[in-house]
Amino acid sequence: MNRRTLFRLAGAVSAAAILAACVPAQTEPDIVDIAASNEDFSTLVAAVSAAGLVDTLKGDGPFTVFAPTNAAFAALPAGTVENLLKPENKEQLIKILTYHVVPGAVTSDQLAGQRLDVATVQGQTVHIDGRRGVKVNKSRVTTADIMASNGVIHVIDRVLLPK
Repeated sequence: MNRRTLFRLAGAVSAAAILAACVPAQTEPDIVDIAASNEDFSTLVAAVSAAGLVDTLKGDGPFTVFAPTNAAFAALPAGTVENLLKPENKEQLIKILTYHVVPGAVTSDQLAGQRLDVATVQGQTVHIDGRRGVKVNKSRVTTADIMASNGVIHVIDRVLLPK
């Protein structure tokens, strides 16, 4: 290969690298993006927004989120959700929502066959029973291992309430 061809090739490679650096990278959606794109989580997304936790759950993580569905929130006593979404109840809402989050990315295969108490971001522990499916306290995981760029989501059928 002569010098002229070598320099042209090097120039072309450099130009391609510069162009590639300018194109935005396609990234996996994060926990909030996934929840916001699923209508079954609209109450959860509204609660996360009202609590001011969107930026936290869009952060690097990794997090494991036990995500209650709209039906799980609807099963709470009448008026509970509306009351929690009021600005004066923000601290209580934060306490409940962070009780649904565990540091680290924990998949269902890591829980299978085990019984453990796991510390939540809120500070208290949840009891996980992975012997027959996965249960978190009295809630059942209905869909496991929804992978996000910053962790994993497990859909649950009841809202977890800290003591």
